[in-house]
Amino acid sequence: MPEVGIELYKLIKVSGTDAVDFLQGQLTQDVSSLQETGPMLAAWCNARGRVIVVIRLTKVDDGIAMIVPDDIADKVLNTLLMYRFRAKVDIVLSENDFADLLDERDQDPRALIHAGIPRIDSSNTEAFTPHMLNLDKLGAISFTKGCYTGQEIVARTEHLGKTKRRMMRYLAAKDGIEAGAAVADGERKVGEVVNVVGGDLLAVTPVESHARELHVGQVKILPQGLPYPV
Repeated sequence: MPEVGIELYKLIKVSGTDAVDFLQGQLTQDVSSLQETGPMLAAWCNARGRVIVVIRLTKVDDGIAMIVPDDIADKVLNTLLMYRFRAKVDIVLSENDFADLLDERDQDPRALIHAGIPRIDSSNTEAFTPHMLNLDKLGAISFTKGCYTGQEIVARTEHLGKTKRRMMRYLAAKDGIEAGAAVADGERKVGEVVNVVGGDLLAVTPVESHARELHVGQVKILPQGLPYPV
């Protein structure tokens, strides 16, 4: 059985007078609207527009909560601290209980796969662009806010109007597939597994192949569709 629960995550709290402005320059979301919109999904990208981590953002009384996968939390924290420079912002790992800030679905890796929501952690960090992960379809990107790290690449992809490779949900004929495994169409590698729980998996593959049976090694994977159009 896969690990399920709040222990899959850690909370990084960002506070201080420059907290919103600081995160505006880092994340794909319009952090300034967090108070009005409520909890939101966001991504933090590197300069090449590759997703370092997918974050659940929410407003708390004393700042902004960033809920991230547990095994990448230290990397996220330490890198954000490097980028802080003279900004009046405090960034710390919180020891407080935050179970009430996270939906039950987000605590269940299989439920996330069925919902078509990627989990980006140490196993797949900096491997995909936001569009490959369907983050534009999930409302995790603001295309009207100002600049942020990786924004030029993300905006160019959006303005071109077509993403050749996107994430799709698949069902494998048997268990044993791992995140990062190559997806093939015959002898040709066409994609990569993003997340997997048992036989349920998300993989980035060519959009033109989304209706076809593919393979991971010798294991057949069949497309299952997503709860949103791609």
